[in-house]
Amino acid sequence: MSAFDVRDILKSAAAQADAATAEPSRAAPAAVPPAENLVPPRRGPVLSPVVLVGSVRLIEAFLVAAVGFGMHLWLLHGLVPFKPVYAVAILVLAGLNLAVAQATGTYGIRAFRAFFSVGLRIVLGWSLVILLSATILFFAKLGDHYSRLWLAGYYLAGLVVLLAERLILSLVISGQMRRGRFDRRTAIVGGGPPAETLIKALEAQSDSGIRIVGIFDDRGDTRSAGVVAGYPKLGTVSDLVAYARNTGLDLIVFTLPISAEARILQMLAKLWVLPIDIRLSAHATKLRLRPRSYSYLGSVPVLDVFDKPIADWDVVVKGLFDRVVGGLLLLLFAPVMLVVALAVKLTSRGPVLFRQKRYGFNNELIEVYKFRSMYADQGDAAASRLVTRGDPRVTPVGRFIRKTSLDELPQLLNVVKGDLSLVGPRPHAVQAKAANTLYDQVVDGYFARHRVKPGVTGWAQINGWRGETDTSEKIQRRVEHDLYYIENWSVFLDIQILAMTPFALFKTENAY
Repeated sequence: MSAFDVRDILKSAAAQADAATAEPSRAAPAAVPPAENLVPPRRGPVLSPVVLVGSVRLIEAFLVAAVGFGMHLWLLHGLVPFKPVYAVAILVLAGLNLAVAQATGTYGIRAFRAFFSVGLRIVLGWSLVILLSATILFFAKLGDHYSRLWLAGYYLAGLVVLLAERLILSLVISGQMRRGRFDRRTAIVGGGPPAETLIKALEAQSDSGIRIVGIFDDRGDTRSAGVVAGYPKLGTVSDLVAYARNTGLDLIVFTLPISAEARILQMLAKLWVLPIDIRLSAHATKLRLRPRSYSYLGSVPVLDVFDKPIADWDVVVKGLFDRVVGGLLLLLFAPVMLVVALAVKLTSRGPVLFRQKRYGFNNELIEVYKFRSMYADQGDAAASRLVTRGDPRVTPVGRFIRKTSLDELPQLLNVVKGDLSLVGPRPHAVQAKAANTLYDQVVDGYFARHRVKPGVTGWAQINGWRGETDTSEKIQRRVEHDLYYIENWSVFLDIQILAMTPFALFKTENAY
């Protein structure tokens, strides 16, 4: 969720428009090398430190528990039966080890890389866990319930396994960091001394994970230097939108003072459509808030302006939900899809599937599958002309499957492939129009709906905004519902939308 209301930002920015256009035009920034020459391309997707740390916790808890079960099987098999008291002890030891490891600071990217210093804390922590457990067993007079051989073997084997796991982890993480897989590619907005101060503070932290790509500033060269702290000025804020989409940017940090409200709002009105984090630097400001009011880039304080709508574990959860539920729905509807495919094939010439380029996440073009509903020689892949009631281009079978949304079922293949989510803003064709005007020209901030992966169904569709968009009001309302979904996303909202979708399909007055 954003710290600001999007609509307020747009209104405030619009109120500044007249004043902005009255200013003399500023000089264009000096030409700079292409972005790919300044920053090497990232190999593979960026890895989330939050997900990594959580995964390591789960792995270590599993390893500690597995060692406990394994040592009982190896040392006591046929001698001492495996009783519930052993299972309870193993789970308690695994939980205690997690708590001690967390308290000793062994979870974090920096800790994962430093094997020798952290390894000592691992030894001390696991020793403390076993010692504490043995002490509790002694004073509670429960020692007779457990084998001393098992406890000693558990300690030694657990130590070896934990150290081996951390050694492997340090080698893997170090290699991935050299490849930039944990880097947060960061653009600085605003130049001058504030930007230079911020950059130096970030660079002083070798393990912050921040990779600065350059400076963006709306001021001309006479007021803003072409190079700040060794980083080139790559363009204006308008250039930053295209740059962020094309080069995999993760973070934008404003170095403008909070008092420059008008400038900040005008810039945010351009940048909020991007699926990235936006922060306002508090490093050099005189305003002092409570420490909890800030988030931090390493130790550098910043104020949160916009967050990625879906990040870290949410990405994992939504991805698993899409793949698992999407795969099950694909199996469930396979007989129906077979019948529809036969009906399309037998009643008109041409392919069964219709492939169309549409906007996906971050404005990337994806190929979406549908059952063909038009005559093959009259298909409109660019959607330059809306389908209307009684449209002669639509086949008789096509009219039925469009009205019932059966033509959308092949998009479950897109879900399994990862191009689409089950739930999200519906993907629109590149040339889709409302009242003969392209969608992005009708709705301010239209591309903000692409901050998440598009979906087969969505909040707008179950609220009646599906089908023909022959007026600007219809697409406006659809986008408003899409933005509501993005700003309020949860797995439970996805489940609610999926559950309501079959009922929404009965409302066919706008589906042609």
